[in-house]
Amino acid sequence: MLTKRQFKNFAILIVATIISIPAMGQDLLANQAPIDRKMKAVDSMALHRLIQAESYDSPAADLYNDWNNRYAHKATVLPDSFRIDLRGFCMPTPSRVLTSNFGARWGRQHKGLDIKVYIGDTIRAAFSGKVRIVRYEGRGYGKYVVIRHYNGLETIYGHMSKQLVTEEQEVRAGDPIGLGGNTGRSTGSHLHFETRLCGIALNPALMFDFKNQDVVNDYYVFRKSTYNRESAEATRLRGVGGVAVNGDLDIPQQSYASTNSSSSKKNAKTHSTRFHKVAKGETLSSIARKRGMTVSAICKLNHIKSTTRIRPGQILRYN
Repeated sequence: MLTKRQFKNFAILIVATIISIPAMGQDLLANQAPIDRKMKAVDSMALHRLIQAESYDSPAADLYNDWNNRYAHKATVLPDSFRIDLRGFCMPTPSRVLTSNFGARWGRQHKGLDIKVYIGDTIRAAFSGKVRIVRYEGRGYGKYVVIRHYNGLETIYGHMSKQLVTEEQEVRAGDPIGLGGNTGRSTGSHLHFETRLCGIALNPALMFDFKNQDVVNDYYVFRKSTYNRESAEATRLRGVGGVAVNGDLDIPQQSYASTNSSSSKKNAKTHSTRFHKVAKGETLSSIARKRGMTVSAICKLNHIKSTTRIRPGQILRYN
């Protein structure tokens, strides 16, 4: 049995302990604050060292002679072949919906992919690199950003509602660089995404699979001799509706077979992919008659329906 005096002392001890708990918590928080600041500084230093290391080993240093903030793209000497490292990527947007392919569109070349995003959606850097241009172009890209990456590529992000980076800023893959929008020459909110090598637009579908939110491989090896064929195949596999169109490089198509014999040349001609550019007033029926095909055959090749409305300048495959 506790005496009255012992009980009083025990009660005082309990009250003192309860009162001291918040103070101890505050002391812990106070002691933790300098540690948090120190860790943040360490993280920043580690990130800066990592960026410097990537920059030092950058293949882009061998491709570009200057750093120009005036032109979004200016063609320079394009190597016959070049290996692009796609590891460490980030998809620019989680959207899986493509609205327009790379290639011929409405009588002109469309140099990128259009991906459906909504105004305010976060757009992210596809790879680590340095921001080269942050600008507005009323008759073109709208609010856009150009990033030069350490792997040699440059990426362009167009029609955004807001840019979140500045020129000369170093970014990591996945860093927010802007918000989805409908600025510039645009008919609805979307992201216009370009991948360029030495200023020349390459089909993003060669490297990015937006429907599966992944890159197609660890590396993409660009070759002048096979680019057009590979670009058309990439659009067929990963484009809108599987409509394959030629890329924008003026590179002659190379046949799969050797050209040393007449039979090889004949086979190459037989298996070449051919396209029809829709003229004003043409219909699927008139095109089918002109190309000696049926409407259903054209629809099957282009993954469209017989009731699909075709537009002047549209590209249709017919073999």
